[in-house]
Amino acid sequence: MLTEKQIELVTNSWDKVIPIAVTAADLFYTRLFELDPSLKALFKGDMVEQGEKLMSMITFAVKALNRLDDVVPALQNMGRRHAGYKVETAHYDTVGAALLWTLGQGLGDGFTSEVEEAWTVVYGILATTMIDAANEVETA
Repeated sequence: MLTEKQIELVTNSWDKVIPIAVTAADLFYTRLFELDPSLKALFKGDMVEQGEKLMSMITFAVKALNRLDDVVPALQNMGRRHAGYKVETAHYDTVGAALLWTLGQGLGDGFTSEVEEAWTVVYGILATTMIDAANEVETA
């Protein structure tokens, strides 16, 4: 369960990432492909555009943390789409690791253990929602 304090920590820290969104996206994908080079094959489009989509999606999710039920359908649709792109459940762990690493790079000393824990909880909720929807597609 997400607490008000965690929502505040994630929201405040993301506000500091937004001004460096292009750099953060580049750091994220560089780290993601370092962690699992095979993931590069899943990305066929322009990576700058992909980075913009990533930052936009995270911003959307962060702004909706107080009303997660409202964004569940969008997350489920995204999870289903990702299943179609051949994203596997294990990939979500790699994405989470790359995201936390990127936040650490971007926030520096502001990436406290409390902020990291809040982001871990948020990412877990988002990823689980997407994974569950993707698994429904696979079993249907």
